Amino acid sequence: MAINNTDQVHQRNAEKLYRAPEVQVINGVAVKFSTVQVHEFRMGDVEDPDVYAAGPLLDWQKSPAGAWVMEHAVEVPYWVRATDMYNYGLTYKIMARLSEPDLIVFKLKFS
Repeated sequence: MAINNTDQVHQRNAEKLYRAPEVQVINGVAVKFSTVQVHEFRMGDVEDPDVYAAGPLLDWQKSPAGAWVMEHAVEVPYWVRATDMYNYGLTYKIMARLSEPDLIVFKLKFS
């Protein structure tokens, strides 16, 4: 499974990608699911930033943290690109939807 790409429409309406936390009952237990940022990296001003971002995205996906998130995410993780006005570059954020127990494990293990 690969990280989802976002198109220009999603980048202009990035707030629509962030879903509110929700609670589902699974086997009689209430489990909270949230969309969280699991990785962030910056990139300088380049001609085609999405092509240059493919390398760091793939490197993160193959890292222990990335492999763990790809295995435990409820939905396919996606990335969001934003302009970094202070450094004249771009910021890429990888977002994943995780259950609360998985989010706790992720934070303890990889933060």
